[in-house]
Amino acid sequence: MTTAQPLLSIQNVKKHFAQKVPWPKQEGVSPGAKLYRAFTRMNAHVRAVDDVTLDIREGETLGLVGESGCGKSTLGRTILRLLDPTSGHIEFDGKDITTRKQSELRPIRQRMQIIFQDPYASLNPRMTVGRIVAEPIDIHGLAQSPAERTRRVAELLERVGLRPDAAQRYPHEFSGGQRQRVGIARALAVAPKFIVCDEPISALDVSIQAQIVNLLQDLQAEEKLTYLFISHDLNVVRHICDRVAVMYLGRVVELADAVELYSQPKHPYARALLSAVPKVSAAERNERVLLQGDVPNPMNPPAGCAFHPRCPVKDKPDRCFTERPELRELQSGTRVACHVAE
Repeated sequence: MTTAQPLLSIQNVKKHFAQKVPWPKQEGVSPGAKLYRAFTRMNAHVRAVDDVTLDIREGETLGLVGESGCGKSTLGRTILRLLDPTSGHIEFDGKDITTRKQSELRPIRQRMQIIFQDPYASLNPRMTVGRIVAEPIDIHGLAQSPAERTRRVAELLERVGLRPDAAQRYPHEFSGGQRQRVGIARALAVAPKFIVCDEPISALDVSIQAQIVNLLQDLQAEEKLTYLFISHDLNVVRHICDRVAVMYLGRVVELADAVELYSQPKHPYARALLSAVPKVSAAERNERVLLQGDVPNPMNPPAGCAFHPRCPVKDKPDRCFTERPELRELQSGTRVACHVAE
């Protein structure tokens, strides 16, 4: 069950990455300027996350979906302050953590954890599983003795479906699904309230994905956890999430209840995204929406609505080309950033 009280609230969060890029070709440039440009690069910024506002309610699972490169993982890491935001505000459990120093964040990090996408890269191959799971316990001083520490590690491994003797083994001795279970145990070690699940099943075999999803749901019910579930698998998101936010080019373009989004998506991009999901039932199948062109360059997004170069809506109003739409709430409760959505 979810409550109306937001556990995490972000307002107008941006994360831009500085880049050095070649100077554009221009006519009428002096020889000196041409020489200077030949040996230098101009400053540019990749707008990975561009003005995102979200609330995540205590006890819910909020899905975050979109094409690869749209800023999903960057937003998740920025929320946890693994990346410092360029601007905006991040509030967790009533505390503003936007500009806090790393030393000040340490007690807060105990309640905010992450499960990484790649279980092969996120575990230290030189450490045993027991040391990996025990590391956050040691950092936060949660065990009073070595015996308590060992007992706690064994309990965590059992909770995620591994035998206690797995603590003596190394990550390379496990399968991908087992490694992800170790990653989940590590995240649970400090008894967090909020977990960012950054595509936790995308690197796993299909037969293992359902086991990990079920494990996450069971743990959420037992521990009253709150999830930000980042994924490109829309069928999994439909199964596990209460609400879903759709991202495009660093911005949230639609935010809705999961049932409402999957039955009646409002934004043209959300409709195109969902039309690509395979349907088993003939009654659920609808016309495939094919988008033209490629995702624009995040260093130089289009004016107005960033989606307008690929938007399938015919006879778009002029403001689609000049005015960037803001998230607005429709009568159904869905929030959408589109001038023509109703």
